Amino acid sequence: MNHIHGKTIILGVTGGIAAYKAAALTSKLTQKGAKVHVIMTASAKEFITELTLQSLSKHRVYSDTFQERDPAEISHIDLADAADLVLIAPATANSIAKMALGIGDDMLSTTMLAVTAPVMVAPAMNVHMYQHPAVQANMKTLAGRGIHFIEPGEGLLACGYVGKGRMEEPESIVDVVNSFFADREMAASGPLQGKRVIVTAGGTVERIDPVRYISNDSSGKMGFALARAARAMGADVTLIAARTDAAPPQDPQIELLRVESAAEMFDAVRSRWEDCHVLISAAAVADYRPKQSAENKIKKSGDTLTLELVKTTDILGTLGKIKDRQFVIGFAAETGNAEMYAKDKLVRKNLDLIVANDVREEGAGFGTDTNIVSIYDAQGLVLDLPLSSKDEVARRILLLAAERVAGAAV
Repeated sequence: MNHIHGKTIILGVTGGIAAYKAAALTSKLTQKGAKVHVIMTASAKEFITELTLQSLSKHRVYSDTFQERDPAEISHIDLADAADLVLIAPATANSIAKMALGIGDDMLSTTMLAVTAPVMVAPAMNVHMYQHPAVQANMKTLAGRGIHFIEPGEGLLACGYVGKGRMEEPESIVDVVNSFFADREMAASGPLQGKRVIVTAGGTVERIDPVRYISNDSSGKMGFALARAARAMGADVTLIAARTDAAPPQDPQIELLRVESAAEMFDAVRSRWEDCHVLISAAAVADYRPKQSAENKIKKSGDTLTLELVKTTDILGTLGKIKDRQFVIGFAAETGNAEMYAKDKLVRKNLDLIVANDVREEGAGFGTDTNIVSIYDAQGLVLDLPLSSKDEVARRILLLAAERVAGAAV
């Protein structure tokens, strides 16, 4: 189904050899019914002409910030305001750096500073440039701001190298854009309207004494993003949060319950369980707690201190066994063999979906604004998400949940 028709797309073309693909991309988007406005950098015009893209888009092409043809409008502001989507393809290392640093020294970069619409970036460059720490850091910064990346493909590059860096083919980019608008339309329709969603977030705290505890590095950011996404889709949301580094959503329509320990979190979830349609367990719940918690601070007395630990309540395992109509989503934060451990956890705890990530991957660890995840169900891999903002990851998870509970008697 065509979800591109009627959309206004700003296509930014920057100066790499892949600029020639912008002609096919412009043509295909226009054929889908999009209103395509092309902005070219000076370097891009060394590879492809304005006339080519103007002929294919049926709209004038922009390249000079100061070439204002209509005194009643400021072009870069009007374009930014009109956009349903901004697509930078190809995106060079230089253009990515400008976006990350907020530089506005030409028509495209200035327009990008005024854009409030979603942004997609299709990188294209030499494999070593793509792997350079500065480029990767800039991409991570942009992903943390919610910018979507269309990963480059692998193969023979124009420079003669073989590796990752060639811009994705126009046909595939159009498919990504179409899917993006389809997801947006679904989210805007309130697919979780009337559903009650519980989200757990943060790291639980297991007290050793009044001033010491066992916990973990969870910041709560993923759980908070999930709560926001669920609310945006119309759900009644209860957010149950343990220790967090980030501030919780400032939304009076999200019920916030603060807890400390795994036992308190279990009690809070259990109190809302009967009315729950979807449970998303994004909290990092301690597996063990001290058998005894001292009433007073334990004083130093010797070279060693022995703590006896006992298992905490397995929240997901317990609720997974007794679930009736509830749709349950778990997380598996691993440091290797993420797929194997996630699939095992999915089966053992009788989950409907599990979201796996390797916290050792750059941009996927605790405390970051981004994540890299793979989502599994009982049949196997459902969705692979490359480096994306946690808000985008949350949106995709909630869309999957909405699709799967839509036909259920909940």
